[in-house]
Amino acid sequence: MAVKTKRPWLVYVVSVAIALGAGLISSLVSTGKMGEYEALRQPPLAPPGWLFPVVWTVLFVLMGIGAARVYLNSPEKFPFALKLYVLQLVLNVLWTPLYFALNLRLAAFVLLLILLAAVTAMTAEFRKVDRTAAYLQIPYIIWLVFAGYLNLATYILNG
Repeated sequence: MAVKTKRPWLVYVVSVAIALGAGLISSLVSTGKMGEYEALRQPPLAPPGWLFPVVWTVLFVLMGIGAARVYLNSPEKFPFALKLYVLQLVLNVLWTPLYFALNLRLAAFVLLLILLAAVTAMTAEFRKVDRTAAYLQIPYIIWLVFAGYLNLATYILNG
């Protein structure tokens, strides 16, 4: 039986707010660091720095919507899919200080691979509950693959 609530919109608002909150934490760590990032030797296809917060905002909103759909449609109150969701949010937030604050780009890349595995597993679990929730994660997976390319390339090009 799915979660019954008289205010499903509130579940969406809270879920998106939690996801955006994770994004806000990440952005606070990287504040003032985008200039340093842009000063690095960049690989082909590297986007301008202003694009990152735009893309991440959209991705966090999609994550939050997907998590809300899983919460509302799952027969369990806190299914495994949402545990993976929380795990990937934590991993996502941890990547930023590794890459930007500590300049540990290789460690950040390894963490990104773990994050990608967690998001892929989360998406598979989302699909068991709500296909739309899973489909909403596809841009996130694509972006993580691209971010992995950028992360590894900046490590290789800049040491």
